[in-house]
Amino acid sequence: MPAPSLADQAIHCSFCAKAETEVEKVIAGPGVYICNECVGLCHSILASEASKPPTATEIHGPDSMTDEQILELLPRVALVSGQVEANLRVWVVRLRDRGVTWSRIGAALGMTRQSAWERFSGEE
Repeated sequence: MPAPSLADQAIHCSFCAKAETEVEKVIAGPGVYICNECVGLCHSILASEASKPPTATEIHGPDSMTDEQILELLPRVALVSGQVEANLRVWVVRLRDRGVTWSRIGAALGMTRQSAWERFSGEE
């Protein structure tokens, strides 16, 4: 069976989980997406921190959030996680369509051939 098309999937920003219909533009990367609003936020953060030492900036860390805020965020995180998993499946199916072995796919993903097959083959 040929790989599904990425164009058939509902696209959400991997950072804020907004649907592509809720923002002006979504930029695709390998299995991830970022919307124009998140790019703007990143640009603002980079501009404001240009003179500070380099560190990872987490916008909403769980340690600074209430339980209710985290619970509200969980469905968005799950949505994006599912989108990334679906995209990963597309990439793996394309490799299989090209004749790439489960051993090579597993090695690229840091897992065994058997684990790769179990996760992505769709067979039981």
